[in-house]
Amino acid sequence: MSVIQPFDDSGIARGSDGIARYLDRPPSLVEMLRRTVDAAPQSEAIVEPGGERINYRELWDRAARVAGGLQALGIKRGDRVAIRLGNGLNWCLAFLGIELAGAIAVPVNTRFTEPEVEYVINDSGSKVVCLPNEPLPDGPALAVEYLQPQDIAAIFYTSGTTGFAKGAITTHENFLSNIENCRRVSLLPDDGSVRTLVSVPLFHVTGCHSQFLVACEGKSATVIMPTFDVQTFLRVIEAEHINALTSVPAIYWLAMNQPNWHEINTAHVRWVNYGGAPIAPDLVGRILDSFPNARVGNGFGLTETSSVATFLPHEYARLRPETVGFPAPVVDVRLEPGVDGDVGELLIRGPNVVKGYWNKPEATAETFVDGWLHTGDVARLDMEGFVQILDRKKDMVNRGGENVYCVEVENALAAHPAVFEVAVMGVFDEMMGEKVGAAIVLKPGTHAEISEIVEFAKSRLADFKIPQYLAFCNEVLPRNPGGKILKKVLRSNVDWGKPVW
Repeated sequence: MSVIQPFDDSGIARGSDGIARYLDRPPSLVEMLRRTVDAAPQSEAIVEPGGERINYRELWDRAARVAGGLQALGIKRGDRVAIRLGNGLNWCLAFLGIELAGAIAVPVNTRFTEPEVEYVINDSGSKVVCLPNEPLPDGPALAVEYLQPQDIAAIFYTSGTTGFAKGAITTHENFLSNIENCRRVSLLPDDGSVRTLVSVPLFHVTGCHSQFLVACEGKSATVIMPTFDVQTFLRVIEAEHINALTSVPAIYWLAMNQPNWHEINTAHVRWVNYGGAPIAPDLVGRILDSFPNARVGNGFGLTETSSVATFLPHEYARLRPETVGFPAPVVDVRLEPGVDGDVGELLIRGPNVVKGYWNKPEATAETFVDGWLHTGDVARLDMEGFVQILDRKKDMVNRGGENVYCVEVENALAAHPAVFEVAVMGVFDEMMGEKVGAAIVLKPGTHAEISEIVEFAKSRLADFKIPQYLAFCNEVLPRNPGGKILKKVLRSNVDWGKPVW
């Protein structure tokens, strides 16, 4: 049995550092966009359904004015600029304007609470913040020259091993490597024929790195949903002639469970990708059946891998749905030896792996070792090269593509005056993959209602981190001799019941 090589690996060379790189890539996102504008200035670039439509010449001109406005505000190369905008044209203009100014974009999760937002802005040292309902910076057109592949382009914040958000330092090379990875693993053309629908947040790597920026290089259209609504999602697929869909499994599940799903014409859809959360094999089958003319694939990656690290292509989607496929062409994977031979912590190396964490040298040294990213995911790598994610070494819940760090939620709930101890874990959910569950032991002689605990959590956590399953336990939580809660034992003993909200 030999390793399968499913992707085009031409035009790749391995450097003295051991990392494989694409040979023919632009040096920066600015140069990438400039090439697209020169080649296809009139091609549709950004569409807000029911709103604005602009072509690539207009996209460049308006983003360049944002860059000039930032310069007028004192922003210089390497300065950080935060984006607190929701999905839409302005988000794209802000992001590209920051790049054209030679600055560093800091996208902010729009679901964060104010303390969480304040942490991101302060930690990144952002000097300007693009805010909703306020005009974008505006000034004489500006596009910096001579940006290099190793220059920092953005800082995307992700949950970390301490429960605090960590900024992943993303270079121009990281972005551009991911764009080429996406094109090759999905067999996407660069002739302007793709129309991709962004139904996930642009502040996440899927929406930004693997949809918007991929479309920008491919001279293609990005159709952006400001907020997700399933009926709007269905209408836009037909109205905007969408032929490429990339989203989390939960959105496909929700769409295909609509009463009018059978009325939606999907014959024109040519690419359907999913990822970002666990997926049930029967849902993979439904996706394949529902999009009969599409290439279907499962992408796996992290913020630290600039989105795609492995991909399960169409030819294996039904055969091996439990896996996340094969490493992308310039990505190397190996396992940190574990107790089961072919099972261990997944390590990833490639030009798509970010430089480290902003202002966190200790976390960087722990996670990025000798050029390899320690993912914290426990995986199996078989003889044919398939990667299967088995569990998380890092204690996180993946709620429909949103990473929720258990310690953060546990700390928030433990602050309630009636809570003695608490353990947070993922609870299987057919739509979301996982939802957040909390097992709580109350202090003797105290009383609390579930609704009270939920309201308490709402004042301290973003909405996607608030437990939707809560269970009161009558006994102390099971622990090992070292005092660590045995969540595997606890999970098998807790009756979660129905979601509480």
